[in-house]
Amino acid sequence: MPKVETEHKVVSEAEWVAARRDLLQKEKEFSRLRDSLAAERRSLPWVKVEKQYIFDSPSAKKTLAELFGAKSQLIVYHFMLGPDWKEGCPSCSFLGDHFDGALVHLAARDVAFTAVSRAPLAQIQAFQKRMGWRFPWVSSYGTDFNYDFHVSFTKDELASAKVYYNFGETSFPSEEGPGLSVFYKEKNGAVFHTYSTYARGLDIFLGAYNFLDVTPKGRDEDGFKHTMAWVRHHDKYVEGELVDFAKPYTQPQRISATGGDTK
Repeated sequence: MPKVETEHKVVSEAEWVAARRDLLQKEKEFSRLRDSLAAERRSLPWVKVEKQYIFDSPSAKKTLAELFGAKSQLIVYHFMLGPDWKEGCPSCSFLGDHFDGALVHLAARDVAFTAVSRAPLAQIQAFQKRMGWRFPWVSSYGTDFNYDFHVSFTKDELASAKVYYNFGETSFPSEEGPGLSVFYKEKNGAVFHTYSTYARGLDIFLGAYNFLDVTPKGRDEDGFKHTMAWVRHHDKYVEGELVDFAKPYTQPQRISATGGDTK
């Protein structure tokens, strides 16, 4: 047999099973707590959406209500792609790689899905084509939608060093932020905002992270200047590339210096 080189604790099969059963009890407790939290999330009060938002889609301009299609529930992913960015945020793209496969299953449960970005539609479509994605993606360019849901920040807000994000005042390194919002539409057409989550609240939508969580090294992000510092667009990974632990987050480069849609 080959020599064991690991410094990790190594035990017999029987000892491993005993330890695994102990952990299983905690995992079951976590599952029950997660179910309870999900029920509490569904019981949150709703807010009626009074403002009329108009989005640019590949087929036509659409209202928020029209993004539901025939469904009564709508999930919106706030994708970080500014009006003059050369490409979307790598971290949002990490999530974007998970969307397409879920669409048919969400539709079977009365749920529509779309990503929304402040970039113009042509810019969105060019990046989407590059990445090979098919999920619905519309533009909120020229509207208040991103600002009202606290995922885009004005120059004045950024200059103040504090923006309102994730339900509190915080510093933020970019003019765009990630998030996910959920809406419900009644038969009479009334639309309600039911839930939003930001920052690490988006972890649950990352299947790759859930896979990493069961591996010996886990996410292996200790010491990184920011979470997901290792993440690249899926067409930019380089075998053997080293991650700069100290590199802070920087938003993607701009197409030009004009600034585009500002507020």
